[in-house]
Amino acid sequence: MRQWLRKKLPDHQAILGNRWLRPFSNTLLHPRLWHLNRHSAAGGVAVGLFCGLIPGPLQMLGAAIGAVVFRINLPLALLTTFYTNPLTIVPLYMAAYQIGRLVTGEGAGFVPPPHFVWPNLWAWCHSLLDWMLGLGKPLAIGLPLLAAGLALAGYGITKAGWRFYLVRAWRKRKKRRSLPKL
Repeated sequence: MRQWLRKKLPDHQAILGNRWLRPFSNTLLHPRLWHLNRHSAAGGVAVGLFCGLIPGPLQMLGAAIGAVVFRINLPLALLTTFYTNPLTIVPLYMAAYQIGRLVTGEGAGFVPPPHFVWPNLWAWCHSLLDWMLGLGKPLAIGLPLLAAGLALAGYGITKAGWRFYLVRAWRKRKKRRSLPKL
C-alpha cells in the first residue's frame, strides 16, 4: 500500500512547480505531513473525520489546516473527509441533531421541512428559514459532539488496526525465522 501511495502522491518538485502552492511550499513540504506511520495515520483519520462534518466545501480546507497544525499525514486527512457525500450527509446531520436534542433537552423530535409551494414562494422561504432556525441549537451542539466522537473512534480504530497488523507481521516473521533451513 505504501508503494501505491507514493506513486499517487505529488513529489516536492510538483508542489514547487504549482504556482498556487508555491507560497505555502515551506509549510507543505514539511516531512511529517507526508510520512505515513501509525501516529500520523491515526491523526490524519481523526482530523479527516472531524472536518468531514464541516458544512459546505470547507471540509478539505479544514482538514488541510488541521493536518498542518498538528503535523499529521495530509493526504490521509484530505481523503478521509470523503466519508460525507450526498448519500451520507443527511443521516449524519440527523444523528447530530438527535445528539444535540438529547444534550440540550430541546425539541420533541425531528420535524420535516415545510412542503414546497410554488405559487407562494416567499411564504415558503420564510417558513423554511423558521424551520432551519428551529433546528439551530440542537444541530449546533450535536455537530461538534458527533464530529469529536467520530474523530476519537477513528483515531482508536486506526491505532488498533495498525497495531493488529504489526503484531500479525511480527508473528509471521518469527514463525518464518524459526523454521529449519534446508
